Amino acid sequence: MLKLRPTELPRGRQPIAVPVLPGRPLPAGCREAGAAAGFDAARGEALRLDGVLRRTVWLIGAPHGLEAAGALAAASMAGEERNGPRRGMLDARGFAPEEVAALAMGAGIRAHRLPHYGAEPPHALEELDLLVDSAEAAEPALARIRPLLRAIGLARDLAAEPGNRLMPAVFADRLRALERHGLSVEVHGRAWLERHGYGGLLAVGRGSAQPPRLVVLRWAGKGGAAPVAFVGKGITFDTGGISIKPAAGMEAMKGDMAGAAACVGAMLALALRGSPAPAVAVLAIAENATGAESYRPGDVLRMASGTTVEVVDTDAEGRLVLADALHHACRLKPRAILDLATLTGSIIRALGHQRAGLFCNDATLRDAAMAAGDAVGEPLWPMPTGEGHRRDLESGIADLRHCLPAGGGGWGGRFLPDACHAAAFLQEFVAEGIPWAHLDIAGMDLREEGVESGPYPLPPGPSGFGVRLLDRLVADRFE
Repeated sequence: MLKLRPTELPRGRQPIAVPVLPGRPLPAGCREAGAAAGFDAARGEALRLDGVLRRTVWLIGAPHGLEAAGALAAASMAGEERNGPRRGMLDARGFAPEEVAALAMGAGIRAHRLPHYGAEPPHALEELDLLVDSAEAAEPALARIRPLLRAIGLARDLAAEPGNRLMPAVFADRLRALERHGLSVEVHGRAWLERHGYGGLLAVGRGSAQPPRLVVLRWAGKGGAAPVAFVGKGITFDTGGISIKPAAGMEAMKGDMAGAAACVGAMLALALRGSPAPAVAVLAIAENATGAESYRPGDVLRMASGTTVEVVDTDAEGRLVLADALHHACRLKPRAILDLATLTGSIIRALGHQRAGLFCNDATLRDAAMAAGDAVGEPLWPMPTGEGHRRDLESGIADLRHCLPAGGGGWGGRFLPDACHAAAFLQEFVAEGIPWAHLDIAGMDLREEGVESGPYPLPPGPSGFGVRLLDRLVADRFE
């Protein structure tokens, strides 16, 4: 919870963090102690001073920007002690309103506590006071970031939930709570999917005792324009199906719905800030499990579009559920479609954990998405799809196959451009004339060690990647 306070330092014992930009003098009352300790703001240090100003004072170096400083301040004040403070203060005096908002954004993201099921949850700040020159001047800038903090927190919470707690039906039911914020929520279950022939989503969910769902969120906006559509992969747990994954690291597959979670967060952000742009999110939610009813390599599926698909690898399930969701989104006649998915290990081999892959059929949308990502610290990198990638997917028994077999020998079998093949496959389900972008966010959805440096630091755990990007893209391009 963020609260504004007027200029004067209030009485009390809560710790206070003071951001210090490189080259700026240390604040009065801390100069001698800070100099004696060798504090250097240019190194991004956090120095604890006890007994200064009759409380604990943290000097926070800010060489990477104020959002990073806010995050470091929140982490420092929370500390590791179980009996540590529940309330802290951030000295934002001397900063412009937009700078105050950057400090608050970093602190809010860093202080957010993810779901925890132990007897003693990790310690975290529950309240953060912002000491500002003028509460009236700072409030408009803070009002713009509060919706984003809630939206990012929701996306991170969803992605952190264990697979036995966020099953497809539970995921869908939790989304109904968004109706109180003005979003409409449609949930389509197995009977509806069977009746309308959503063969990809049904096949992926068939091996699980938890049936799949297709969820549609709508934000009406203003003016009656066509909506921008978000499409999210919502695999609540991915075993790989019959093409089962190795045991090592499989526990992270509870986050294979991070794309859908980011779409949910973006929709909440638009609703909370009253965006005039209409938007819709189509979420393909399923659990890819193994069972007597599991789909198999070699199966031929008929998708919602009527296209037949030869299955090669049941661990390439994401593109199958996204194909049905993209077809559904096209039926809503959107202005543009952006899909987000933790889709391929191939994109991690190409880009590591630095950028998400961007595949796009429209140069204007591509440039707008990249600009939005750069502006909010969720960067993208354009990747190719060409006739050769589509030609690789030709099948002898169906309209196309959804991936290539791995390990077939030679260069093709060992170095498959799977991320490009996945994008080429998905593009087959996008109606002609609709601008479309596919964001492969594998490698960006989870921060196992956190990001402690740079202008956009993150705590360990799900990152919420995509929420800020989509919100900024809508603001820049569709409002």
